[in-house]
Amino acid sequence: KYYWLDENDISSTEWEIIKPEASFYLLKNQNTALFPEYEKGWKIVDIMCVNSTGVKTHRDHFVFDYDYHSLYERIKDFRNLNLSNEDISEKYQLQYKSDWNIDRKRKSLSANFEWEKCFTQCLYRPFDIKNYFHNSDLVDRSRDEVMQHMILGENLSMVMHRQILGNNYKHWLCSSCTVDHNLLDTAKGAVVFPLYLYPTNTPTLFDTEATNSPNGRRPNLAPEFINELSAKLELEFISDGKGDKKKTFGPEDIFNYIYAVFHSPQYRQRYAEFLKIDFPRVPLTSNKELFWELVKKGDRLVHLHLMKATGKEISSYPVAGSNLVEQVKYDENKQQISINSDQYFAGIPPQIWNFYIGGYQVCQKWLKDRKGRHLSYDDLEHYQQIISILGESIAIMETIDIIIHKYGGFPFS
Repeated sequence: KYYWLDENDISSTEWEIIKPEASFYLLKNQNTALFPEYEKGWKIVDIMCVNSTGVKTHRDHFVFDYDYHSLYERIKDFRNLNLSNEDISEKYQLQYKSDWNIDRKRKSLSANFEWEKCFTQCLYRPFDIKNYFHNSDLVDRSRDEVMQHMILGENLSMVMHRQILGNNYKHWLCSSCTVDHNLLDTAKGAVVFPLYLYPTNTPTLFDTEATNSPNGRRPNLAPEFINELSAKLELEFISDGKGDKKKTFGPEDIFNYIYAVFHSPQYRQRYAEFLKIDFPRVPLTSNKELFWELVKKGDRLVHLHLMKATGKEISSYPVAGSNLVEQVKYDENKQQISINSDQYFAGIPPQIWNFYIGGYQVCQKWLKDRKGRHLSYDDLEHYQQIISILGESIAIMETIDIIIHKYGGFPFS
C-alpha cells in the first residue's frame, strides 16, 4: 500500500465512476442485471412480519450450560440472598455494570416464584443446543417479542442474516427452540422468524383473535403473501400444519418450500450480489409439481437440521480411550478427524469436513467448542449424527437444483 501511494498521485490514479442508488447507496458498482427478476420475489421480512435478532445475554457463561443440574444450582445461588453480592460476583465472574445492578437483579429474581419456568433450551451454535435460563434479570436482550413464541408451544423458526461480510451467503438454519444472537456468525446477528404466534399475556400490535389451532396459535405469514401464493397455486390455505397436496396447503408447506429454495446452490450463486446486502427474497411459482417437490425436500432438510431425523451412518469412532478433546485436526488423505493423539472419527469425506453453515465450519466448530472436555457416549453419537446429517444435506441441496432445472430453472414461472 505504502509503495503504491508513494509512486502515484491523483492524476495517475485510475478512477471508477460510481452511481449510488436507493436504497443502499453503495460506494461500489453492483452487477444489477438480475435484480429485476430477483425483485419480483417476496422479501422474507414481508412474509413473516414478526421477527427479531436472537437472544444476547452478555452472560453466556452463567445462563448457558450443557449440564442442566449445574445451571440450576447457579441460578439457585443467584436467588439466595443469604449469599453476599460480592461472593456471587466473584464465584461466577459476574461483573458490576452501570446498566445491570446485581443487587437489584438478585432481589427481583428472588421474588419471582415462577423462576423454574424460565429454564428452557437454546440453539447456541449449529447442531449445538444448550440448557438456558431465559429471564430478563440475567439476560440483557431476551427478545421476548419473538422468543416467547418459541417457548409457549411447539414451533419452528427460520434463522438467517440480513447482511454478511463477503459474497458467500450460507446463513440459513431452522430451530424449534430459542436462538442465540451468534448462532450463524459472530460478525452479524442472526434474525429469527417464528412460523407460529401464540396468544400471550402481553398483546402486541400483531395479535389477533385466537384460532382453532393448537393452543390458539396462528401462522406468522402476511395475508397478502398467502393470497398471492394461493392464487398462483390454485390451492386453499389452511391456518395450521400441512395441506393435503391436492386442494390445500398449510404454513408448514410454505416454510418447507422457502427452506428448500434457500438451500438451492444455484439460488445462492445466482443472487449472491443481492443476498449479501439485505434479507433474501422468495421467488413464487405457479407450478404445483415444482412447489410440492420443493416442499418434500425442504421438509426432509428441516427434519434433519432439527435432528428429528438422521441420515445413513457414514462415520466410525474405532479407538477406545479417554475421549478428551485436545486437538481438532483433519487428515484429508485418511478422511479422519483427530481429537487427541490416539482417537479419531473415521470416514469423513472432505465435502462434509469443509461444509459451512453461516460463518462456521460445522464439523470443526462443534468439536473446538468442547476442547478440554471428555466426550460422553451421547456426545459421540450426536457428533456422528451431525456428520450423517451434513452428508445427506449436501445430497439434498444438489437434488433441489436438479428439480428446479427440470422445471425451467430460475426465474420461476
